[in-house]
Amino acid sequence: MFFQTIYDKTLAQASYLIGCQKTGESIVIDPKRDVDTYLDVAKQNGLRITHVTETHIHADFLSGARELAALTGATLYLSDEGGPDWAYAFEHEGLRHGDVIRVGNLTLKVIHTPGHTPESISFLLTDHPATDAPVMIFTGDFVFVGDIGRPDLLEKAAGMTGTQDAGARQMYQSVQQFSQLPEYVQVWPGHGAGSACGKALGAVPSTTVGYEKIRNWAFQYDEDPEGFVDYLLTDQPEPPTYFAKMKTLNKVDRPLLTQVPTQKKLSPAEVREGLQNGMKLIDTRNKTAFAQGFVPGSLNIQGNNAFATWMGWLMSYDEPFMLVADEAQIEDLTRKLMRIGLDRVYGYTDTVNDLGVELTQADVIDLETFKTYLNRSDVQVIDLRGASEYKQGHVEGAENVFVGTLERNLDKISRNTPVVIYCQGGDRATIAYSLLVRHGFTNVRNYSGSMNEWVREGNPVVTAELAAL
Repeated sequence: MFFQTIYDKTLAQASYLIGCQKTGESIVIDPKRDVDTYLDVAKQNGLRITHVTETHIHADFLSGARELAALTGATLYLSDEGGPDWAYAFEHEGLRHGDVIRVGNLTLKVIHTPGHTPESISFLLTDHPATDAPVMIFTGDFVFVGDIGRPDLLEKAAGMTGTQDAGARQMYQSVQQFSQLPEYVQVWPGHGAGSACGKALGAVPSTTVGYEKIRNWAFQYDEDPEGFVDYLLTDQPEPPTYFAKMKTLNKVDRPLLTQVPTQKKLSPAEVREGLQNGMKLIDTRNKTAFAQGFVPGSLNIQGNNAFATWMGWLMSYDEPFMLVADEAQIEDLTRKLMRIGLDRVYGYTDTVNDLGVELTQADVIDLETFKTYLNRSDVQVIDLRGASEYKQGHVEGAENVFVGTLERNLDKISRNTPVVIYCQGGDRATIAYSLLVRHGFTNVRNYSGSMNEWVREGNPVVTAELAAL
């Protein structure tokens, strides 16, 4: 048996290529959209991609299952569980609980594991030349290392009222079913640490059924379904706004993108024209370089591992946009964008200095200056982190406005008095600073050291519970 994990660290998303080396057939589970990776791996190992499948209708990335099937002629196997509301709207081979996919001398048995979503399935793999006992299970967003998939995304991200409680109860039953598997079975999940599909995902790439029964919180509620539901639904991270769009695009018959697009390098005149027409300019440079000089109205979303997530939070799928980035970065950034379906890149510029636009410098303050603002009654201090981070400990007097929803809460930010913003390490604060400047706020200070420096230097924090007393 051939086995390889393809891991996208930018979305903490795992996909898998498994092959029968005797027959040369292989299957890909949960492929990302830039599918050339799988074609290369298969070719290098003398395999043909003959089967493509996924564990559920994904919310956090745009699946490449259809692109990969179109390029290879592979059969597309997708869940037919969950009822008509969860049916894929394009041609595929339907899968039900107990069905078996044969890939040469390998078999993958389908197990219906609803909870994260109603149609969710897992694949129990048996390598028959070695044994007739199962050896691996691919769980998608069902069981992670140390955690399980969240059932609240449909309600919070897609607006499907009443689904999270039902999903949590389905998840409880799926966990009980999972616990009956042999303890030696390897567990290969769809996500790792950093994914918004759970709240406590481990950084280890795989685990076993037996290990999860010992250490995963979800297996400690055998006789307490209500406690399980309460814990599962408490303090889940904010779901990015683009999740709802992914749910739709992964279900419907959409145009396919079978290769990584080449982006156009824009002239200064083209950039200025785009700005004059209201087009957003996304500055992907390091936050320090951005602070030293940026185009007014541009947004600083750094081109790091979190780039796609914050683009998904802040961008509309209907609007074209421009990038500021080095030419050497463009392919990587394009891949990150296409993985969440943001394809409307108008072009890029590799400099802001020659655009014929007067640049602005950011108002960045250090720790000591931040402390002086805390002693003033006319200053509004904003904590830009998520609600659970804020509750665990924040600067006394700070209000919580999550950066991902900042544009929907601008009325909570003062336009008449100084505003000081911070996050955990400074990256979210520079996003927020650029957003506020774009919306006409002129009295904002960015405490770049943020909570990491504040705590490291021994300064006090308060919890939300203490703050409420």
